[in-house]
Amino acid sequence: MKFKKHRLLMYIGLSALLPGMKTYAQTLFEVRLDTAAILIGEQTTLHLTITTDTGRQVYWPLPADNLMPGVEILSLSQPDSAIINHKLTIKQDILITSFDSMLYLLPPFRVINEADTVYSNQVALKVSTLPVDTDHPEEFFDIKDVWKPPFVLADYYPLIFGIVIALVILFLIWYVVKRLRSNRSLVPFKGEKSQLPPHDETIQELDRIKRKKLWQQGRHKEYHTQITDALRHYLFRLYTFNAMEMTSHEILDALREKNNDRTAYDTLRQILQLADFVKFAKLHPLPDENDLSMSNAYLFVDQTKPKETPPPATEPEETDMKINQVMITRQKEA
Repeated sequence: MKFKKHRLLMYIGLSALLPGMKTYAQTLFEVRLDTAAILIGEQTTLHLTITTDTGRQVYWPLPADNLMPGVEILSLSQPDSAIINHKLTIKQDILITSFDSMLYLLPPFRVINEADTVYSNQVALKVSTLPVDTDHPEEFFDIKDVWKPPFVLADYYPLIFGIVIALVILFLIWYVVKRLRSNRSLVPFKGEKSQLPPHDETIQELDRIKRKKLWQQGRHKEYHTQITDALRHYLFRLYTFNAMEMTSHEILDALREKNNDRTAYDTLRQILQLADFVKFAKLHPLPDENDLSMSNAYLFVDQTKPKETPPPATEPEETDMKINQVMITRQKEA
């Protein structure tokens, strides 16, 4: 009877233990180190592997900074899960380091499997320092100064390219502003040099401007700018001074030195003064004033163009003498 009682108690105890053992066996937690011995400041990786039944919810809390006093966590990888042999396998890596030399017994990790908690195995990490020979103190050296890195031109490429690009941008800005202020095209087009005399070329340009009827469209500034530019170019070809880069006052002074004709001076002054008022004072001239500038432009070209000298006239007596000489020569030949 006593034997049967003990046997009955054993069955009852095993019945109570079996459910817990089954739940524990359903989740396994394994921890493995890449290397168990490192030097101070070196790094090693902890590999965590969790194996459980598919469909079960598992959770394993991990520290954020320190695994334990003296062992620091550098980074955590993302968990990687896979189903192998109808089992869910989850893997995660922890990169650790230490700056204190000693033997560490790393604490076990735990995984919460629904209502149960499963702990991992423990691993040891040995952190060593560099050996120091205390028997030869002359081999101890002071801390060395900071070394300057060697000069490598490639290290300065970004700075050089940045300076070059900045200079190019500043040059382009200066060029655009200069061209716009002088009312010139942004793209300098160098066409074929005109074979026409300066006055004929300028007359053709004035005809072209007149046909465009700019001021009739309200484009007064463009109209007077094109007239003055045509005359500036004419003066440059006629008198070889750089009228394109000169102010109206400077052009008039230069014309006075080259040409003493007061009428031509007054004609050009009216054109330039009215153009300056239009460009800088936003003046809207009357139709008669616009026509006057165009008429004076034609007049100025006519007043300043080189005068054609007729061939010298042959005197009648010289002509008769030449005819007589030709006649005498022919009679002798006959």
